[in-house]
Amino acid sequence: MFENDIPGSLVPIHGTDPQLGEWTHSAFLPNLLSEDMPDLSAETYLVVLNARAALAALDATARQLPNPTLFRTPALRREAQSTSALEGTYAPLAEVLTADEDAPSTPELVEVLNYVSMANLGFARVAVGQPISVALLGELHETLMRGTPQQRDSGRVRDRQVVIGRRAGADPFGFPVHAARFVPAPPSPELEIRVRDLTDWMRRDHTERIDPVVAAAMAHYQFETLHPFHDGNGRIGRYLVVLHLQAQGILEEPTLTVSPWFEARRPDYYDRLLAVSTRGDWDGFVRFFAQGIRVAAETTRRQMFGLMQVQERLGQQLQESALRARSAHALVEFAVANPSFTVRRAAAGIGLSYGRANALVGQLVDLGILRMLGPESAYQRRFFAPSVLNVLTGIEEV
Repeated sequence: MFENDIPGSLVPIHGTDPQLGEWTHSAFLPNLLSEDMPDLSAETYLVVLNARAALAALDATARQLPNPTLFRTPALRREAQSTSALEGTYAPLAEVLTADEDAPSTPELVEVLNYVSMANLGFARVAVGQPISVALLGELHETLMRGTPQQRDSGRVRDRQVVIGRRAGADPFGFPVHAARFVPAPPSPELEIRVRDLTDWMRRDHTERIDPVVAAAMAHYQFETLHPFHDGNGRIGRYLVVLHLQAQGILEEPTLTVSPWFEARRPDYYDRLLAVSTRGDWDGFVRFFAQGIRVAAETTRRQMFGLMQVQERLGQQLQESALRARSAHALVEFAVANPSFTVRRAAAGIGLSYGRANALVGQLVDLGILRMLGPESAYQRRFFAPSVLNVLTGIEEV
């Protein structure tokens, strides 16, 4: 598979299978990332420029909003659903958007909502100037794995060999490592050094030599190829795309949702990553990656406008009703930012007593703005705005 001039080296590995016995193979260790941009075709560079323009438009729109963080939770839940689906953990989008963050009902929802917690943690750290580091990656990984069977291995670079995928036509009875599509670097001090080298590289300012979109693509490839954790590498790697753009100052409000585009092109996504390792095809990968960033930015911006329009329509509906209190408008804004919620959480969010918030929620239900989720007799009643959920699930055009 590996041609000349690959951006890494093949290192020998060995082990023992409890049934098949001893085996030997090779693993791929990527080189350090360059301080220069890889050679790109004119076509690819044009795609990169279009991605930069789409990111600038998204960020400009977010900056103009009175409350730019308003759309972060809906965007994060959508991203969490798609990025988890790419790794085989699937939960329907509507269920993810309306899930109870305090008591997820399934193991799948635990993992998906862990992603939201992890993302908020990282965004908050970078926003106050904390650099991307190995320690931060470990903290993010611990948050992602909390309450899952992988929790005991979380927060540290893996200490055993892993393999990725399965080659078509591989012997189903042979050694799993021989059947793997890709074998990342073995656990060793060298792997830990390469992860530290990556975070050091991500902290450096490359703007004079490497376009930020290309830098995000390079860092994403390196993280996925190193595969530093036992589980969750795909989810953290795609999250780092947005975190890296935030750290580079490209996105002030990190609402970008990248995984739906990659999820819809899963085989191409994996092929493009692998082609960098086997053929040094940076041009093809960067072009594919930049196309995804452009579409993701445009889609996120349209969805942002869609939620703004929903908020305006619901506000107009309030104006035309007998309910015109400022707290009613605050509750509508809260419903846009939180796809589902309890009365208690709404009361805390908009600064009302439980009794007043409960009455207000009931009035918005009577107006058809809110609807109850689940049985009326449930102690923890949850509510949602149907028009908001329709935009987020694509039922309503944005």
